[in-house]
Amino acid sequence: MSVNETLAKTNPWQSFSGLNLGYVDEQYDKFLEDPDTVDPTLRDLFDKWGRPKSIAENPFKVHPNPEYGAAENSFDLDQAVGAVRLAERIRTYGHLLAHVNPLGEHHIVETHLMDLAAFNLSPKKLKAIPSRVVWAEAPDEVRNALDVVNYLRDLYSRSLAYEFSHVQDLKEKKWLNEAIERKRFQSKMSDIEKRILLKQLGKVETFEHFLHKTFVGQKRFSIEGLDVLVPMLDKLIQCGVADGTKQIMISMAHRGRLSVLAHILGKPYEKIMAEFVHAPIKSMVPSEGSKGINYGWTGDVKYHLGAARSIEEGNKKYLLQYTGDGNAAQGPFQVKVTLANNPSHLEVVDPVIEGYARAAQDNREKEGYPDQDTEKAFTIMIHGDAAFPGEGVVAETFNLSRLKGFNTGGTIHIIANNQLGFTTDQEDGRSTAYASDLAKGFEVPIVHVNADDPEACLSAIRLAYQYRKTFRKDFLIDLCGYRRYGHNESDDPEATQPLLYHAIHNHPTVCSLYEKRLEDENVVNGEELKKYRKHLVDKLQLIYNKSREEQKKGLKETPFPKKLAEPLDHIQTKVPIDELKDLNRQLLDWPEELHVYPKLARILKRRETALNGGRKIDWGLGESLAFASILKDGTPIRFTGQDVERGTFAHRHAVLHDVDSGISYSPYHYLNGVRTSFDIRNSPLSETAVIGFEYGYNVFAPETLDIWEAQFGDFANVGQVMFDQFVTAGRAKWGQKSGLVILLPHGYEGMGPEHSSGRLERFLQLSAENNWVVANLTTPAQYFHILRRQASILNSDVVRPLVIMTPKSLLRHPKATSSPEDLSEGHFRSIVEEPLTGGDPAKVRRLALCSGKVAVDLEVEIAAGSANLEWLHILRVEELYPFPGETLKKFFGKYPGLREIVWLQEEPKNMGAWSYIEPRLRSILPAGIDLSYIGRPQRSSTATGEPEFHKQEQRRIISETLQKTLN
Repeated sequence: MSVNETLAKTNPWQSFSGLNLGYVDEQYDKFLEDPDTVDPTLRDLFDKWGRPKSIAENPFKVHPNPEYGAAENSFDLDQAVGAVRLAERIRTYGHLLAHVNPLGEHHIVETHLMDLAAFNLSPKKLKAIPSRVVWAEAPDEVRNALDVVNYLRDLYSRSLAYEFSHVQDLKEKKWLNEAIERKRFQSKMSDIEKRILLKQLGKVETFEHFLHKTFVGQKRFSIEGLDVLVPMLDKLIQCGVADGTKQIMISMAHRGRLSVLAHILGKPYEKIMAEFVHAPIKSMVPSEGSKGINYGWTGDVKYHLGAARSIEEGNKKYLLQYTGDGNAAQGPFQVKVTLANNPSHLEVVDPVIEGYARAAQDNREKEGYPDQDTEKAFTIMIHGDAAFPGEGVVAETFNLSRLKGFNTGGTIHIIANNQLGFTTDQEDGRSTAYASDLAKGFEVPIVHVNADDPEACLSAIRLAYQYRKTFRKDFLIDLCGYRRYGHNESDDPEATQPLLYHAIHNHPTVCSLYEKRLEDENVVNGEELKKYRKHLVDKLQLIYNKSREEQKKGLKETPFPKKLAEPLDHIQTKVPIDELKDLNRQLLDWPEELHVYPKLARILKRRETALNGGRKIDWGLGESLAFASILKDGTPIRFTGQDVERGTFAHRHAVLHDVDSGISYSPYHYLNGVRTSFDIRNSPLSETAVIGFEYGYNVFAPETLDIWEAQFGDFANVGQVMFDQFVTAGRAKWGQKSGLVILLPHGYEGMGPEHSSGRLERFLQLSAENNWVVANLTTPAQYFHILRRQASILNSDVVRPLVIMTPKSLLRHPKATSSPEDLSEGHFRSIVEEPLTGGDPAKVRRLALCSGKVAVDLEVEIAAGSANLEWLHILRVEELYPFPGETLKKFFGKYPGLREIVWLQEEPKNMGAWSYIEPRLRSILPAGIDLSYIGRPQRSSTATGEPEFHKQEQRRIISETLQKTLN
């Protein structure tokens, strides 16, 4: 038996070498801290054999190849193991040595921890160890262990730094190691490519300088200090084009947006210049300027606007035309590049473009769940270094990245790192060493790169793209640069960062640095770039002069689109009773082999006779028939939110689970004649990101009925910025159409301040210009028809979002039911009359208006009582916005003896609909009619926390409504 075989039998570590040995040794350190963090197999080996280097304690000496010149023709295994550990230390912490800050400032680190002395290593002894002993994949030129250490220290301390020790997947980690250490993606650019890159940097710099000089003090959020971002984006686009990607989605905040619009999205200089000419100069800080030119009717500032462009074969107008990569696309291709509109809330656009991408990847033209192809589209997110760790939506969006209902096959993230917030230093803005550290929790590989080294930046792009392509996961590039001016160009940063800006003012631009580098390489001469810059300045000056002439013609306000003012009451939403019965039968016709939870099966099977007559249709059945009929009409449905498959209140059960196997089954996937998708997904415990995702999905797939449901209505509070900036105002600001449906469970059942209110008042406050529909419904038929109406207006000029205050206790309330005829013969009604009141219009003195659950409470009280209520009539206002004023006026005219109108609500007076509806009611009140309020007084909290107090208040407001005060 050989010596190696003997060692293998006596010690398992003999079979490990190089990276594997270093990895196992690293795991042993974790084992000492917490055994449970280590794989059970390794844990057993550690228990039995101890640290892997125990093989070095064997006195046996290994004999290397004599050409390495080792003393005594042998080497010390302690030195070999130490070299492996040092190599791993360099791989893990080498980023601390790297030169990634263009201003020359570095972290203060204990670099001796990566020196030979820290591991008791001898240069002479390391030379005696063949490189393959400590690094099995070492390049041929790396001959011994000392070469390994020097090679890795040099590789990991340049202008590219790597962090991926937090990546747990061994396959990914090995791929990353080999890609970096074999230098697979480092730039090998021809002289022509280098000149083109220099020209592009000059183009960006000249454009920014011209704007700075021409529009003094106007905000543009200059890219200067991160100029290389533009060619980096172009390289990413080229990679996607070469692989046949059809859609590339980009999100970014303000910094550098104008240069990206001009040079990546192809927005004409003429349009950008016109927006500057028409915008008055503002000096307020940090206010962000005035209206620009865009496609909405109210507008937005120029550095919030998005754009889209198509790149086709033969179109040479898009940026860098690198050659020599060997992967140029062959044959016709077309890719659409989209830069999303983004407000000043910085990172809130992140989930929106993920929704764009998922919509582009999904094939909804089949039954069941959509088929996803992650190669059809990918996303690029450009973050700010202050916002990335500071905004919670970033973490929420990362959390979506591997969930089956939300993943997009990997996003490439770039932190546009200018080392400064508005006026806040890094040490005051985050608790982590790097701005990028948040990504470590999601095992995202990270590269830090010096923005003054353009070729290294393009290497980072190649690595990021190939990782995403290989593993379908996110990758992050921390682009380390600086901010040439203040937060905006009317801001003086030297008041708060004098030392930093002294360094910046004395620091040459990346274009001048790269030009000097290419001159030293004899690639360019000093005149080449100078001529190009002069040509571009002359062109920009001509455009500016023309824009000034156009300004004299005046700026006209964009009119509100007339289509949005059209009512929707003409839309037919009824479905023949036979079709409803057939759909209902199919929804309950499960496969015999599916073993549904018996209790649930009994509940659902009750629906079999619900369409045979009477008021037996509850909320859940009304919804299921709406969904099934919409699918049959050819409209795909996407439905997400916390617990939507079952429903928070167990009324939906759109996905059934086999009690024996756990296999899931959705009856909506097996409807006869349906050839469109039903995509229902439980979401993570997130509001902001998921609302943004669904908004983006809906904008990009306008033919899809996209629904988001809150677990409770007040959960929408957390996503308020999405409603404020996107859902309610996206069309007015950017011309961006959406038909997103928002379901918010709302109603006062004595359960306390939380989960009572869906904050109806906030949505009504945001209502204007027919920007959406806000409804508070009381019957399944109303819900059925409003969903079908929403599906019918998708992808049209009259489309708008729909916000519904949905019920909780009414889900199974006997008074909140509908008849089959209500679905097959009815339609949506903005006003619903209470059938137990108003029998003789001539006797009506009080008209009580209300909305939602309190209307059903009134009906219950009336049905249980014996009082004569001929003096009272009750109207349920089911659609609050648009305000049904004309319909109400018709009702008012029906009662000749009407003396007063009251508004009843269960919410406090400063909440609910009262503040919204009072002035609107007063504007249409008949002469001599009083208007009064019945409800809870003003409160700071939405509801009482004591159930008995709630019941007392509820009894009071119902009693006041039913108490006659006038003769």
